[in-house]
Amino acid sequence: QVQLVESGGGLVQVGGSLNLSCAASGRTLSSYDMGWFRQAPGKEREFVAADDWTGRVIKYADSVKGRFTISRDNAKNTVNLRMNSLKPEDTAVYYCAADAFGNRASTQAREYGYWGQGTQVTVSS
Repeated sequence: QVQLVESGGGLVQVGGSLNLSCAASGRTLSSYDMGWFRQAPGKEREFVAADDWTGRVIKYADSVKGRFTISRDNAKNTVNLRMNSLKPEDTAVYYCAADAFGNRASTQAREYGYWGQGTQVTVSS
């Protein structure tokens, strides 16, 4: 099994940037598809970004395309989410997730079997 721990969340002003990191232990992330999801108060968890284990398939939600970038650091066994030009609507708890079955960077939370505990991102206007 793989254990995931997110970090890097915090309070930032509109237009600012944050870099979230998801550190894995137990298994190497190189064989997993990885995704980022977020959940705002009173809303369902929604897809943000994902890449498959080959690195050839990368997907973003329309709402973050051009502002967020998903990347991996295989040496550190982490997956990162760089968030630029943050907006108040980006405020949410952000979760990283791992999919062991190669669903080609799925946008569906149900495809991911491993989840971190989440990190809060708050964008103030």
